[in-house]
Amino acid sequence: MSVLAYESWAGHGPPLLLLHGFTGNRSTFAHLRERLTPHAEVVAVDLPGHGESPFPEGTTFASTLSALTALLDALGLPQVDVVGYSLGARVALGLAVESSARVRRLVLESGSPGLRRRRDRGERRRQDEALAARLEATGVPAFVERWEALPLFAGVRALPGEVQQALRTRRLAGSAEGLALSLRRLGLGSQPSYWSTLPGIRTPTLLLSGARDAKFTAVLRRMAAELPVVWGHVFSGVGHAPHLEVPDAWAREVTGFLSTPWIERPLVESDSGSNG
Repeated sequence: MSVLAYESWAGHGPPLLLLHGFTGNRSTFAHLRERLTPHAEVVAVDLPGHGESPFPEGTTFASTLSALTALLDALGLPQVDVVGYSLGARVALGLAVESSARVRRLVLESGSPGLRRRRDRGERRRQDEALAARLEATGVPAFVERWEALPLFAGVRALPGEVQQALRTRRLAGSAEGLALSLRRLGLGSQPSYWSTLPGIRTPTLLLSGARDAKFTAVLRRMAAELPVVWGHVFSGVGHAPHLEVPDAWAREVTGFLSTPWIERPLVESDSGSNG
């Protein structure tokens, strides 16, 4: 079982697990530390192949979920709130499905429940394999340059230079081997499809996306129609990474959601005097 690197931020409130996106690491949300710690005790994790977390032979999407639950056990955390971005959102959803009792509330930013059809998953695995092979052949700097030029990240390219540089430094810190294995083993083609499980998820869930990210906003709306206990927010004028592009607005949505009291009351039969 993979041992995941992590760091903890002392704070006030329920424990909060942060899961970064592809090419990120546990520092992805560091700029939000002062906004989050008044509301939560934070654990930020390096997912397999990122940061200081290894990618042991045989690592899969399922074993990554097991590694997360093992980390929570080691930290003495029977239940946590979970925030995931992109790849991290897909992993967070998997954790809520496979270990529902461990997740108190769920925040998914620019995430997906997977691909419904086996044929589509197979095609995506072929695409991810080609991308992984290119990454191994050309190295991380060339890969990051192409990655940052994707239309998906247009909003990030409009951010101040120091923010972009911090993001680039984090991406360049990744290893070609780790990122390639992440593409092959944790990519969208390797993720189970969770679409059919959405109606059964009782965990209160917040879905976040940027309006300029039409693809993931459409996914958000389809997810919202399936989840029984769901809130959503689409950030106007924002792309794929609201936590970077509008951090103050993002933090307000997330901390407001996590802090709002929620009691699921059981269905109780009323005593109406019926003799039936």
